[in-house]
Formats: sequence, C-alpha cells, structure tokens
Amino acid sequence: MSKKDVKKVVLAYSGGLDTSIILKWLQDEYKAEVITFTADLGQGEEVEPARVKAIACGIKPENVYILDIKEEFVKDYVFPMFRANAIYEGEYLLGTSIARPLIAKKLIDIANETGADAVSHGATGKGNDQVRFEIGALALRPDIKVIAPWREWDLNSRESLLEYARKNGIEISQKHVDENGNPKVSPYSMDANLLHISYEGLHLENPNNEPEDSMWLWTTAPEKAPDEAEYLTLTYKNGDPVAIDGVEMSPATLLAKLNELGNKHGIGRVDIVENRYVGMKARGCYETPGGTIMLKAHRAIESICLDREAAHLKDELMPRYAKLIYQGYWFSPEREMLQAAIDATQKNVEGTVRIKLYKGNVTVVGRDSKRSLYNDAYSTFEKDEVYNQKDAEGFIRLNALRFIIAGKNPNRE
Repeated sequence: MSKKDVKKVVLAYSGGLDTSIILKWLQDEYKAEVITFTADLGQGEEVEPARVKAIACGIKPENVYILDIKEEFVKDYVFPMFRANAIYEGEYLLGTSIARPLIAKKLIDIANETGADAVSHGATGKGNDQVRFEIGALALRPDIKVIAPWREWDLNSRESLLEYARKNGIEISQKHVDENGNPKVSPYSMDANLLHISYEGLHLENPNNEPEDSMWLWTTAPEKAPDEAEYLTLTYKNGDPVAIDGVEMSPATLLAKLNELGNKHGIGRVDIVENRYVGMKARGCYETPGGTIMLKAHRAIESICLDREAAHLKDELMPRYAKLIYQGYWFSPEREMLQAAIDATQKNVEGTVRIKLYKGNVTVVGRDSKRSLYNDAYSTFEKDEVYNQKDAEGFIRLNALRFIIAGKNPNRE
C-alpha cells in the first residue's frame, strides 16, 4: 500500500513530544486522517491531556480515543503470564512486553471500528517494541498497513525533532529544552504501566555504572525502607490472586495494592543486561514491586498444589513461553497452546500464602490449601504408619540399574 492509498490511520498516541511530532508528520507525509489512541494502563500519569493536545493538532473530537484498559490488562494479560511464572533471561518480569499485545489489539479494534487502513506507533528501529506492535497487529489483521515513522523519516536527532516541532507549532515541554530553548540532555527512556516502570539510556548505557539513586521513582531504597517487617496474606483461586488479607479485589485493584506495599518496602528493583530480539544487548533497570510479590506467592501456592511432574514440565516450558512474550508472539498459536497447557495445571492452585516484606525482600512464611498434595503422614520425620522405608531399596537399585550394567562392562571408558 503506497502513501497515497492510506486514507485513515490510527496512531498509538501518548501526547508526548515524539508522538505529537508523529501525528503532524502523518498528516503532512501521508495526507491522511489521523485517529489517536491513548491507553490508560495504570502508568501513573494523567491521560486526559492527550485529548486536548490531539484536538489542538487538528484531530476531530470523535477521532480521539482514550481508553481505561487497566482491568483488561491485568486480568487477560498479566495474570495469564504469571500463571506461567514467566521470567525472561532469569530476571525480567516482562512488564513492557506484556502491555504491547493489548495496545496492538486496541489499535486494530479502533481501525476496524473507524474503517482505518493503517496503524502507526512511535517505537524506534532499534528496539523490541516495533516487533511486538507490528507482529501483534498483523496477527489480528493481516491486511493492515503499519507505519513506523522512525524507520522512514530523517529526524534522527533530538535537535531535528525539536526543530520540526518549532517549525510546525507543536508544543514543546520545558523538560525537553533549557531556558534558552536549546535541547536538554534527554531524560531516561522510560515506560510505565500498572505492572512496572523501566529505565534505559544515558548513564545506564555503560553497564558498569551503578544506577543513580534519583532514577528510581516507584520504590523506597531498601536501606531506607521501614525497619519493621509487614505481613500479608494472598488468596489464590485457579492460579490467580483474588484477595489480600481476606479482602476480595478486582485484578487491577489487587495489583495496585501490591505495588503500594512493595513500593513501601523497596521490593522489585532489578538491573539487567538483556538480549534484544533485534540482536544487540541492552542494559535496563526495572521496578516491578507488585509483580515480584505475586511471582513469589504463586510459586509458593503451586509448591503444595501441583503434581511434581506437572510442576517440573511447567518449569521447562516457562523459558520458551517467556521468550514468546518478549519477542512479541502473544497472539501466536504456540503461545496459545502453551497457555492452554499452563492453565490446565492451575485448576487446583487454590489457597492462601503468607508473605513477609522487609527491606527489599519477599519471604514466604506460610502456605495452606484444601487442595494441597502435602501430606504430613508421609512427609513427617517422626514415626509413621503409611510409608515402608524398605521400599526405597528396590526403587534406588532400579534407577541405578543402567549405571550398574555399564560399570560391569570392562571395555567401557
């Protein structure tokens, strides 16, 4: 589809400098009608100003979409991912990755509703998000055209972006320029939603630099966290948390409450170098307070409710599942297949987990379930009436038989 064939485009729009420039650029370069979509994913910033900015740029009021999708985000994306205990490369809880398929879905929903023939995003040509947005969009609507301005335009510096904004009367926030109107050093590249906040760039581009204390926005430094531990009880049903201290909550409300508790106690900071899908390594710092608590608690309730082999197979599948989310394949048949298998293991994952929060640490101190496979009659170290210890001798010899046979062959090295 050529530029002249694009009549209407849906833009993922934050109202910030980059997407405001993209909005104007789409109008100029594609001569297309632009529809803006702003997602409220619990990022902690007001989203309504995006409406004012979009209208000021000539967008019709009926073409400005601002959607509160926090509950859908947590219920249909975050919770299924946490049923899998998904972690990418051992540490990353996939906070940015898991939001992208939902944004892609909403872009396509709006495109279908409005008759748009294209969608657009502000992800750069170096990152993972371009892949996630576009694979997600194409999986849902194969005929959609995706416009990625960072791969088309020649505005490849901060100075050129600001000059374009000045020339076209686009509002420039003071955070981008100094008192003389010259470009400021760019702030960290950040992404936030109800699950996490991320930081990349600047000081962090040297992987040997310790993060600056002032960078962290969501969590108390562990050394400055309260000197008294705090306990909470999470209730699980079908693998999902449904209540805190006996109070039932909606998915988004529950995660927000866990964030509040985790923030207070310095929970969920990580500093990692990860392998991006496009090929290079990248250093990022993340704060995922509520998610860190949920992961610990979910594994604890699974430890008493899941069959051994189901639990072990699930752990073997998890890295593949996590990589699929990281690389943008949420809507793929293989992710859906894995999800069906994972969800099948969760029907008996029900009960309560007691957690202690203290200075950056999440400690499990108790777990209980009426569906528990933990049987103290078998597990006790005291005298029991159900387990014959002599049975272990045959079990061991049978499992060692291949070693015994190999050891009796004098020709083997």
